Amino acid sequence: MSNFDAKKVKDEVIKWIREYFEANATPTTKAVLGISGGKDSSVAAALCVEALGKDRVIGVLMPQGEQFDIDCSKKLVSHLGIKSYEINVGSTVSALLGEIGNALEVSEQARVNTPPRIRMSTLYAVAACVGGRVVNTCNMSEDWVGYSTKFGDAAGDFSPLSELCVREVIAIGDELGLPYELTHKTPIDGLCGKTDEDNLGFTYAELDSYIRKETDLSDKPELKARIDGMHARNLHKLLPMPKFEYDPE
Repeated sequence: MSNFDAKKVKDEVIKWIREYFEANATPTTKAVLGISGGKDSSVAAALCVEALGKDRVIGVLMPQGEQFDIDCSKKLVSHLGIKSYEINVGSTVSALLGEIGNALEVSEQARVNTPPRIRMSTLYAVAACVGGRVVNTCNMSEDWVGYSTKFGDAAGDFSPLSELCVREVIAIGDELGLPYELTHKTPIDGLCGKTDEDNLGFTYAELDSYIRKETDLSDKPELKARIDGMHARNLHKLLPMPKFEYDPE
């Protein structure tokens, strides 16, 4: 990563956010984002504060019942000095899955993907209440292998981090002076207690190096096949919705 200039890219992203709001919003429009207390939401929030000012950034904490690391979310909000709301989505998730369960068997995929979709619906409801645009906080590494939920955390109105891999997001977080324990926090899925890397079967360091073409993984053919397979299967999450093209002529 010797050629990655964190300060330069940080400044470019801040300028891009500012220009997005100038072109697509009013001088009072807010940036609204979910605050998980991890690197992505922390860095995205900090970039928005730099671009718009803290009075135009709203953080939404969305625990599902009890959240063991919610103190990290609160620490980020306090550090940035932004307004925040805590909206517990636990009862909503339970109610919806319960109603679905009355009609058919609830699959594991439905149990995993429903909470992030409800969280995104919550963010859009908050944005509608305060006059805001929803921030997508996904990074390139997670998007590359489909580690996001379509119409859940993969949604949003604008995406400041989706062209940056994990190590680059962390470097920008360090450049922004964010608390180390937030930007370098080990991501955990929140369901089974495993880390993201445990679930993926490889490290973000390996993935980032492959994405940035620093290695072709020719010495690790099984790992290459795993990453390529995940990328191919999940590419639909990154592409516009296919539509029938009708030509009336």
